Amino acid sequence: MGARAAAQRKHQAMPEDTAIDQLTPRQRDILRLVALGHTNREIATLLEISVRTVEVHRFNLMRRLEVRNVAQLLRRALQTGLLSKNFGAK
Repeated sequence: MGARAAAQRKHQAMPEDTAIDQLTPRQRDILRLVALGHTNREIATLLEISVRTVEVHRFNLMRRLEVRNVAQLLRRALQTGLLSKNFGAK
């Protein structure tokens, strides 16, 4: 059995709501700012943290939600209701 099959079973075994509920407030902040199109450097400036800290939060966020790129991250966030459908509206 390959790693992909094992990951799919793990994902099926763990409800998405559980992963979303386990996000820290900072990870939610990072996700919101990523969704708004901010770069790591911009997020670091806005949150007054280092760029490396933003990178670590994004890595952990993506690992926790089991996604590989920003497009999948945003899709998962929209599917689970973590971001509202009009999150980018002004």
